[in-house]
Amino acid sequence: MEFYDKKTLFSFMDEERLEFPQSPTRDHHHRHHIHHNHHNLSIKTHKDLCEQDLQFSPPRPSSNSPHHSPGPVFTLLPPPSPESPWTLSPLQTPSPSILYHCIASLHRHEGNIYSIAVSKGLVFSGSESNRVRAWRQPDCIERGHIKASCGEVRAILAHGNMLFTTHKDCKVRVWNFTVSDSFRTKKVATLPRRSSFLMFSKSNSQQKQHRDCVSCMAYYHAEGLLYTGSYDKTVKAWRVLDKKCVDSFLAHESNVNAIVVNQDDGCVFTCSSDGSVKIWRRVYRENSHTLTMTLKFQQSPVNALALSTVFNNCFLYSGSSDGTINFWEKEKMSGRFNHGGFLQGHRFAVLCLVAIEKLIFSGSEDTTIRVWRREEGSCFHECLAVLDGHRGPVRCLAACLEMEKVVMGFLVYSASLDQTFKAWRIKVMPEEKICLDFTDRMSADSKTMTATSTAKTMDYEMSPVLSPSWVEKKIKNNYFQ
Repeated sequence: MEFYDKKTLFSFMDEERLEFPQSPTRDHHHRHHIHHNHHNLSIKTHKDLCEQDLQFSPPRPSSNSPHHSPGPVFTLLPPPSPESPWTLSPLQTPSPSILYHCIASLHRHEGNIYSIAVSKGLVFSGSESNRVRAWRQPDCIERGHIKASCGEVRAILAHGNMLFTTHKDCKVRVWNFTVSDSFRTKKVATLPRRSSFLMFSKSNSQQKQHRDCVSCMAYYHAEGLLYTGSYDKTVKAWRVLDKKCVDSFLAHESNVNAIVVNQDDGCVFTCSSDGSVKIWRRVYRENSHTLTMTLKFQQSPVNALALSTVFNNCFLYSGSSDGTINFWEKEKMSGRFNHGGFLQGHRFAVLCLVAIEKLIFSGSEDTTIRVWRREEGSCFHECLAVLDGHRGPVRCLAACLEMEKVVMGFLVYSASLDQTFKAWRIKVMPEEKICLDFTDRMSADSKTMTATSTAKTMDYEMSPVLSPSWVEKKIKNNYFQ
């Protein structure tokens, strides 16, 4: 699966090196995050923070609402020192919207991390090795691991004390874990079950396992159904209680890359390398599923999905290989999803998405993580910050709510193909209500073009370059599959 023209990527990188060379200070800042020790794993935490180190990032509008001006550029705050754990956005305003901080940075030698899940105060990571590691939130101290003999772990899903993992043998394992003084796990099921009758009976042909990599999972809590999507183009529904596959259907013309479930009505959303997003619904009183709607707006592969349901508002987001994030809003009366626009800012493929509350986190092949916020009561989105601590494509993300007061606090975990795993603490200030009359709105429209071009120029100047080691691997292999 190819996400972009290789020549375009490397020619862009060559131009970037000539036009925007990386400063020694910035290079030192990136190297400062990577350490090694005898455990082949290192961790760095930041605890001693001074007030002069606190830096803020202002909101940036998305391309679907050109009338919203980002405002003037201020330089009231001093630039951060190379040792500062706080990152300063290219644009600064005296009214900050977000404060973010990398609280832990780990480097590993066991291969790339493919998936992350969060539950019960733990963070789980699955990688090219045959181990699923459990880390304590938020400081990422290792609590234990699960060792399986079935190869790399492609996808992880956690719900309560249940953990679902997919492996190289195209099967799914179900684990129960406990969190107390020690981390303990017990395998409770393998899907499909190891049964000669089940595997070879013609009447149970749909019970067979996936024929290719199981790339994604989603769990419908109300019915206890686990959905799995695969590179074999199919989606299977498993009833966890009795470990049976209750439905299997051909979903797409190419790899199924992501799957999500609406917990309110049980609708299933899938996306694929064929460029489409599809909506499936269970047939009433049956286990079969029927296609209700196909959303297709671009030719490039769709790699990630996220569903946001807040205050009876439902939004679906999809990340594509062209760097855009499309979104659809669900009509409350008809239940139909209408295309609301797209979020533009990433320069290469969007590989992962997470939606929590009114925030959307997107990880990209351009090495950055963008934080977007949806304005209440509208389709307008603003980019609050660009997290650029990684030096390779951001492969997977997970997020959870840490506090819910006047200032919203979030914990975000990211893994990159530069073989680093990072934990971020993010604090989001309450959004300011901006009321513009018609005259003010027209005035803002006239300034949009100049302000947008300025923001883009600053973005390019501050964006990190891909690490040479990852570029060399990219030339030899495709690391997204």
